Amino acid sequence: MPAVIPYIPEAITVHLGAPGSNAANVTVSFPDYVKNVAASEIYPTWEESALRANILAIISFALNRVYTEFYRSRGYPYEITSSTAYDQKFINGRNYFEDVSRIVDQIFNSYLRRPGFVEPLAAKFCNGTTVTCEGLSQWGSQYLAQQGYNSLQILRNYYGSNIEIVNDAPIQGITESYPGTALRVGSTGSNVTVIQVELNRISQNYPAIPKVQVDGIFGSATENAVRAFQKIFDLQVDGIVGRATWYKLVMLYVGVLNLAELRSEGQRFYGISWAYPDPIQEGDTGEKVSHLQYMMAVISEFVPEVPPVRVTGTFDTATKNAVMAFQGYMGLQQTGLVGDRTWDEIYDQFAGIENAVLSDREVFPPIIPQLPQTTAQNARARLHTWGYTGNGLQQELAEYQSRNGLVRNGRLTPQTAQSMDKEAERRRYERTVRITQYPGYPLGMDSRDHVVGGRV
Repeated sequence: MPAVIPYIPEAITVHLGAPGSNAANVTVSFPDYVKNVAASEIYPTWEESALRANILAIISFALNRVYTEFYRSRGYPYEITSSTAYDQKFINGRNYFEDVSRIVDQIFNSYLRRPGFVEPLAAKFCNGTTVTCEGLSQWGSQYLAQQGYNSLQILRNYYGSNIEIVNDAPIQGITESYPGTALRVGSTGSNVTVIQVELNRISQNYPAIPKVQVDGIFGSATENAVRAFQKIFDLQVDGIVGRATWYKLVMLYVGVLNLAELRSEGQRFYGISWAYPDPIQEGDTGEKVSHLQYMMAVISEFVPEVPPVRVTGTFDTATKNAVMAFQGYMGLQQTGLVGDRTWDEIYDQFAGIENAVLSDREVFPPIIPQLPQTTAQNARARLHTWGYTGNGLQQELAEYQSRNGLVRNGRLTPQTAQSMDKEAERRRYERTVRITQYPGYPLGMDSRDHVVGGRV
């Protein structure tokens, strides 16, 4: 992959305003950026353990923005902004405090993460007095330090006991993840693996994207998945992963995993397994077993040969019997094991029932009302929910239009309203977890949901 382990950038580009605003960009060394933010956010007279805890949070949040290419994937030419509504306070040209500067020089190449996760923790914080948030309280950290807490104890008090400090991370210049040349049928290597991993995870939220085998080979199956992705997200449907498709994949992958949020699904670092594990079988447990049982329960309602199944998350004898009955019904070998062939047949039968029966609105009327269309009355509330802030609706609409390739005029044009309607539906859709296609690998004892590789 382009860079499997997060690194400390030699320099970082800061936008001196809210995202999309007409403000200057400045590039400073990463240690100077951290010193600036720390001098703008906290008091140098605080206890040293409080200073260290806050500085580690500042470092980790900034590295999360770099690692996830949060703004670069949206087409912005910077890594982070100076707007506290989105990021951290940065005052260009300000002086630093000696104690703060000394600590930053010692720990600027350290950051926070959850054990087993790759990405730096999106360590959000607030002052804890006039503003509270889910994250570190700056004044609260000082009170804890006065009670004798060390920096790690302070951080774990706010972010949970399951965080760790990574020390001596590598330092390098910022490099974009896009490989520089388009990937297409015939391409091979780690960058193709990145695409396949991203497509498979995104397809959990957008089942119209078919699952692909993660093998690092850009074949027809990967091309078909790329085409489906491009069609959903209004990209040129050519099956080729150029810059626009690459960064749309990055943006959606970061989004569905919430990698840029404090509460993140997290990206785990696994090596690529070139051999399939054992199929899912009696005794296995977990979410995928629950998915299997749900599909089997639906099928049993329409196929008398398949006995009913309870959704318990445990592959018990009743589930095995139902699987064997289904295999017999489909003319498959009755092993009671669920590998790729059996899973695909189960999913095909379930999808057929879902499309023909469960999706029939006359038979099963929708229980979730349609979202209201975007109007001048609800546009600003909707934009605020999505993180847009500014001096009035016109500025926020202009920012939304810039981010989404619309004519930037700050007016709620029919095209803008239609785009916001689609965005609202898409965001609601992404928050749901649905039964999807075969996950791309058989499931065995101790199977768990994971991705292959590290950085996107």
